[in-house]
Amino acid sequence: MKILLATVYHYPHTGGLSVHVATLKAGLEARGHEVDVLSFSDIPEFEQKAKVRGPGFLMNKLSKGKGFVYGLKARKKMLQKLMEQVKHKNYDIVNAQEVYATFAALDAGMPVVSTVHGYLTYEALSAGNILKDSPEERFLMEEEVKAYRSTRAIITVDTRIKEYVEREAGVSGTAIRNFINVDDFRPDTENKAAYRQKHGVPADAPVFFVPRRLTKKNGVIYPILSLPAVLEKYPNAQLIYAGTGEAMEEMKRLIAERKIENNVTLLGAIPHHVIKEYYALADVALVPSVHSAGVEEATSISALEAMGSGQPLIACAVGGLKEIVDHNVDGLLVEEKNVEELSAAMIELLDHPEKGQELAKRARAKIEAEYSHLAAAEKYEEIYLGAK
Repeated sequence: MKILLATVYHYPHTGGLSVHVATLKAGLEARGHEVDVLSFSDIPEFEQKAKVRGPGFLMNKLSKGKGFVYGLKARKKMLQKLMEQVKHKNYDIVNAQEVYATFAALDAGMPVVSTVHGYLTYEALSAGNILKDSPEERFLMEEEVKAYRSTRAIITVDTRIKEYVEREAGVSGTAIRNFINVDDFRPDTENKAAYRQKHGVPADAPVFFVPRRLTKKNGVIYPILSLPAVLEKYPNAQLIYAGTGEAMEEMKRLIAERKIENNVTLLGAIPHHVIKEYYALADVALVPSVHSAGVEEATSISALEAMGSGQPLIACAVGGLKEIVDHNVDGLLVEEKNVEELSAAMIELLDHPEKGQELAKRARAKIEAEYSHLAAAEKYEEIYLGAK
């Protein structure tokens, strides 16, 4: 088949959606399909600024949320134009990665199935992009329902999102949990010392790695709040974040207030291939997601990558994380926002590295058996064939 993966956001970029697209593309191509990606990155930079970012910024200054909605509509129009330009390639199916990519394909007259990665309206509320009980909130929910009812098939990345789509739009979808390239993300501990030297990480420091976009629902402040208790026993412990987002300033403030600047590193956005090196140099990976404005973590790609990379994982018991982590078997689950419980789990894995190694070993086996990109691609293929 000829398949077009489409998103109104940038590709590639830091974040789970971009990783999902790249990994799905690799899996489908391994199965013999021809796969292209069309994204906002294919729009010239000057057009992005002149037609989306600039006007959206000004509109938000006048009324919170209006610029956000305007930006989504503008991205849709621009993506639709790109689709019309490649329509002659006769794609068998377009797999839209969100609501407005779905609208772009529909208006371009192309056959489309939609992957739902999250909750558009609730996530916009959680991130502060729109206001609660505003016209923008009502409009976005109406747009979600319209998209879910108009596409040929719905794929969701966990069962909770499947239930959400069915509840809000009355449409039954297929839940295919997120997945990773099991060949890319695999244990690499033999290079741990070399990676630490390369990235300037002390050779003897216990390292906690948080590969998370810095946004409220990802709970990124809680490792900072939990670290002081860890430092009482392990004063040279390091907490390293990879990601960007609107929570950055709050995190910097919390770090300064606790005087732990020497123990916390905010890397910002780093390339995905470099993320693998940080998994390898770390001792423990943290995925501290929380409920926020009705949003909860789906099948976290970060958690899957950590488990595939052979690192012991501590995650919060919310959303899809409860589906992929079996507590005390292949990872540790802690109560969300519970600073003391997270601190205790961090200390436990430093006190008992052999336990962490055993958890990591079982986690890798689970990833190979249940979360391979090749197995997921086969499931997507079946849906594409049924929707042609």
